[in-house]
Amino acid sequence: MVGRANAEGAIPTLVAYNIPFRDCAQYSAGGATTPAEYEAWIDGVAEGIGDGTAFVILEPDGLGIIPHHTSIDGTMEWCRPAEADPATAAQERFDMLNHAVDALGGLPGTKVYLDAGHNGWLNVGDNTSRLLRAGVERADGFFLNASNYQFTANLTAYGTWISSCIAYVTQVSAGDYGSCGNQYWNGGPATGWSGVAMNNHDEWSAGNSDPALNTDGVDSRYASILGSVEPSTHFVVDTSRNGLGPWDAPDGVYSDAEDWCNPPARGLGSAPTLDTGNRLVDAHLWIKVPGESDGRCFRGTGGPLDPERGIEDPAAGGWFVEQARELIELAAVPVPASACAVTYDVHGAWPGGFTTQLWVENTGTTSVDGWDLRFDLPAGSTVERGWSGTWAQSGTVVTAGSLRWNAVLEPGQPTTLGFVGRGAAFEPGYVTLDGAPCTVNVG
Repeated sequence: MVGRANAEGAIPTLVAYNIPFRDCAQYSAGGATTPAEYEAWIDGVAEGIGDGTAFVILEPDGLGIIPHHTSIDGTMEWCRPAEADPATAAQERFDMLNHAVDALGGLPGTKVYLDAGHNGWLNVGDNTSRLLRAGVERADGFFLNASNYQFTANLTAYGTWISSCIAYVTQVSAGDYGSCGNQYWNGGPATGWSGVAMNNHDEWSAGNSDPALNTDGVDSRYASILGSVEPSTHFVVDTSRNGLGPWDAPDGVYSDAEDWCNPPARGLGSAPTLDTGNRLVDAHLWIKVPGESDGRCFRGTGGPLDPERGIEDPAAGGWFVEQARELIELAAVPVPASACAVTYDVHGAWPGGFTTQLWVENTGTTSVDGWDLRFDLPAGSTVERGWSGTWAQSGTVVTAGSLRWNAVLEPGQPTTLGFVGRGAAFEPGYVTLDGAPCTVNVG
């Protein structure tokens, strides 16, 4: 996959999400069962990437939720799985992440980023401590907002403060995490900001007229404690679903609003880019696939319905049609309508094979003269023969090209083609026409 993406001039974003006790056995439970199994898996991932170019997002929640971990203020945290040894579990987590940083970070074209949660979660000093123990100084940096909804501006400020805290405790005053600006849910960092109540659903900025949203206080504090030392640890931001910021749950309605779990009426954030305009921000990425469910959200009720939506949400990672529609309709930057529609219909299947018919329609406003349709088959499946197009396959990628008689597609005009496949029948979730995504309907 990395090689194919690089061949098309793209840099893939890979999410390594297999650490033991991931998500503390909650919505996204799973992962390797032992440190040795995890490290062997990481080594396999590194071998698969090889000399390719890729971003690796290393274990979402991997540092935000650590089994049997004691924070820098001496608090034993809530994640205490009975199967994990309280005496060794936290250190094993750090050891595994260090192994992953070295195995993946040693690849020539791979950038590796460690988990730093987001601005509504851990305080800056605590986050910095975890990152350093996990090997952030040997990684390319850290990532923020994976699977969450915080504003990009706030995340950028928060990431800069973490980067500044890393510089301070490693170059100015070793281990003095308490002097770093703290968290904001109580009106801003514990040092250097006004105590005015803060609505963290608004964006922070330098010089904001609202003292609780003005970053000048903490920025100036860091400038004074850093002296001539500049923050240098880089980071990336997940902008996949933060176009409207976090959900402001209604007061007093739910015992646990689970504002991180499929919140209603959110929108896509800015598109992925390497051009962020900030020297510390390497990229805005879509780490979480927009439209994938966060889990079955009960918001403190007994379920099985999400009381905010009146339906049963898909399990974590499942496709959530209603949420995907909201994200598109409420996107921060309007999403252009697809200019093509593909209907995919498996006419018949038998042990070891299947036959498929496709209808391709030009839903745009201009004619198409010559086209290539692309989609992925499952690993091990192949196109045995096709009709009404030129058929080719490279790995799992199938390309169907137009023939002379069906090369021109006028607006509103469909054409049909098909193939006989070897392997298991399947339904594609993503099809492109000349590189542009198509609406996919399964017949």
